[in-house]
Amino acid sequence: MTDNSRNNELWRKILTGELSEVARRKVLFKRIPSSSRCKICLAPFHGPGGQFVRLALHISPSKINPHFCNGCYNVMTANPGNAEIEMTLLFADIRGSTTLAQQLGTTEFSRLINRFYVAATHVFSHSNAWIERLVGDQVIGLYLPSMAGNEHARVAVQAAHDLLRAVGYGGSGEPWLSLGVGVHTGVTFMGTVGTDSGMRDLTVLGDSVNTTARLSSVAAGGEILISEVACAHAGIDVSELEARTLQLKGRAEPIDVRVTRVDTPQVVN
Repeated sequence: MTDNSRNNELWRKILTGELSEVARRKVLFKRIPSSSRCKICLAPFHGPGGQFVRLALHISPSKINPHFCNGCYNVMTANPGNAEIEMTLLFADIRGSTTLAQQLGTTEFSRLINRFYVAATHVFSHSNAWIERLVGDQVIGLYLPSMAGNEHARVAVQAAHDLLRAVGYGGSGEPWLSLGVGVHTGVTFMGTVGTDSGMRDLTVLGDSVNTTARLSSVAAGGEILISEVACAHAGIDVSELEARTLQLKGRAEPIDVRVTRVDTPQVVN
């Protein structure tokens, strides 16, 4: 097996939760008391155990998501590779951000964006998402089997509702930000890009990524557009949900979606 093949298999096992090394670390780390720990390998973050793994093993919360450790993340960056796995993606876009920036001015708009990033990070972290991107007027969360579990679609849909609530939808007043959300489940390429001698980065690619991005871009403020595929994976009863068939830019075939909002009853259990 070539180095590339070995790395790709390593990536697949990490992203799907099948890596035996992680399983062995779980057996060890779960014996160490801690109030919070890595969702993948159970490395402790706080207390004497957390201090020990920081000093002895150089393990600490990852910058990608404070619910996961840099050890699990570093295994992938040290072994450049990729895998195609089924996951659920959540994209959220601010509606009318260009006009908003002109109205508020640079300083106030940057404060608003930072408030949005803080809210999104909180939702993504507590729903065990891989925080793929916080940039401009968009945030992206990836719901992987190894992190969000086999019910990653259901978790992502719930997170979409939580994100809308976090910016004020469903409250007594108007939301402090107009936000549209797209959720889709599909096989996605995830891996490193770059050269051996240059800078590498982690990215996701493929039709599922493009589809989710397009869904979020056409969702009105306060809407969550969920693909029929994601609905099926999440076990959502769609009988009472608004149905739309969309012709998304760049797609040859239309896509069927369901529309939910924070006041849509019993979308996820």
